Amino acid sequence: MNQPFLLTATKAISSAFSRLKSIQYTDPKLTPENWCEFQPCVTIRLVSKDVILTQPSSTFLVYLLGVLTIGVGLTFWWLWSDQVSRLWWGISLLLWGIGALLAGTSYQAFGYQIKCAGRETCAWTSWWEVVYLMLQQVSMDALLVAIACSCTQGMLQAVLLGYAMLSAVGYVILTFIGGIVPVKSLITFELMVWVSTPLFLIIFILSAWRSYTLGTTMDLAFVGAWVLLLLTMTAYWLYDKLDITPKLWAKGKGIWFSQNDVLHIGLILWMIYIAAVVVERVWDLGGPTGS
Repeated sequence: MNQPFLLTATKAISSAFSRLKSIQYTDPKLTPENWCEFQPCVTIRLVSKDVILTQPSSTFLVYLLGVLTIGVGLTFWWLWSDQVSRLWWGISLLLWGIGALLAGTSYQAFGYQIKCAGRETCAWTSWWEVVYLMLQQVSMDALLVAIACSCTQGMLQAVLLGYAMLSAVGYVILTFIGGIVPVKSLITFELMVWVSTPLFLIIFILSAWRSYTLGTTMDLAFVGAWVLLLLTMTAYWLYDKLDITPKLWAKGKGIWFSQNDVLHIGLILWMIYIAAVVVERVWDLGGPTGS
């Protein structure tokens, strides 16, 4: 394979991935010049260069969430005990935690550097965020696999495992296309939530039914986890719809507490609950807390 061909192929790939930057930021009022008027910023010295760090408090929360989630995922693996469900819980939370770190890097910490620095207009998103969406969705699919191993068997389990696989592969393909073409509607947080919602409902209903009929400690722990996650997402949605973030940040107040902070604090509490209540109660169907 000759060098000119490799150079041409490299340029073509680079061009394809750079198309994502052509989607401009949703708010035309937001520019590289006034970025820090809409959110808190601090300038830090990083490798002999001044770097603008966006939303320091939010960055702390999302990075804390990412590290905590990875830690809980590794705990599932540490306590594996040949339980396939714990293996998949670990995979789910590791993907979730890595995704949180990627999201925090682009949405919060280095958002200006990634999407605005050196540009006339700010980009709407980045590959950091697109990969985060992929990991977040696949994390939910892995969680469905984990619950299927704990709560089902036979044909029902096969159907759930097949659905999880199709959901993961289908979403990743659509999101990748959305990033390459690019198609904005395919790379939104809202679409990821819509794709994840059926999985969450399946998990919730299955756990609630087993808790009602069997009353095992594992199923009760699962129901508590899903209720806490539902409350977290509801709080995020209400905070966002009430448009509280810009009201607190308005001139004269200068308080920064965003809808993402609400989400991340709720998820941190969720992770603590999973570590304290769920981890040691997860077994494959037929285990100590199974049916």
